[in-house]
Amino acid sequence: MIQSNTPKFWHATLALCIGSVMVFSNLYITQPLLPALRDAFDIDSLEAALSLSVATLSLGVCLLFFGPLSDAIGRRVVILTTLLLLCLITFVTAFATDYTDLLILRCIQGILIAGLPAAALAYMGEEFDSQALLLAVGLYIGANSLGGVTGRLISGLVAAEWGWRSSFLILAGFDLVCLFLVYRMLPLSRRFEPRPLRFHRMLSDLILHLRNPMILAACFIGGLNFFIFVNQYSYITFVLADEPYGLSSDWLGLFFLTYLTGTLGASFSGRLVVNRSKTGAMGTGIVIFMLGTLLTLTPNLVLIIAGFC
Repeated sequence: MIQSNTPKFWHATLALCIGSVMVFSNLYITQPLLPALRDAFDIDSLEAALSLSVATLSLGVCLLFFGPLSDAIGRRVVILTTLLLLCLITFVTAFATDYTDLLILRCIQGILIAGLPAAALAYMGEEFDSQALLLAVGLYIGANSLGGVTGRLISGLVAAEWGWRSSFLILAGFDLVCLFLVYRMLPLSRRFEPRPLRFHRMLSDLILHLRNPMILAACFIGGLNFFIFVNQYSYITFVLADEPYGLSSDWLGLFFLTYLTGTLGASFSGRLVVNRSKTGAMGTGIVIFMLGTLLTLTPNLVLIIAGFC
């Protein structure tokens, strides 16, 4: 098994982190672009927000499929294949002729994005020893938030200079570099044992999880918080793009640097769980979340930024 602080460990972990940055950059690329998409396609704000919603929805649904698929054909195959196809779809999205085409392509992006998160943790669980696994998972989760910031920054800064289509073209180039690095750095699976792909087993496993009240409660709390969190960021882009703020796409992209405070918060909550309790940590987080939301209701830009932090 791969042990921590060995060259193989750092190659594998860095490869998965780069892949994570790539996929989450693609997921959130449209968030700073929502006002620009609204104006470009002459649609309302709710329709513009669908460019993020359809990708997120297809991602969530397809996670259920790519996990069993990686059990059958291998983690590395799923990761590299979906990343390659994601590069191509991101490039094609830049040439969407109407908003319906854009939504279809964003849906396909979400499907392909699901490949890496579905297979990455399984890969680490099989290939890493227990100590290496803890370190690798922590770095991988941090890469998730870094990916969200990266995609938003790229799209916001590029769109301000060359338009929203250029954001997808630049990101496609970024994706290609990430794909090459993952391909070169991710070691072949040594402990993988294929299992037949059986849809009835996949369905029965899903039903079994849905019957577990603790899993249901955890999914409901986490899902509801994430639903509010993502949609607040989508909504605030329209508020800040309009008067009296009038922020352009590049400033909207920079606004998403507030997302990085989530990385610090995750580290703090981990220590809180160890020293106190899981329910106490969740309750504390929800209260802080509510207080931050109240700050965003003020007309002061500094307080809005503080609230999102």
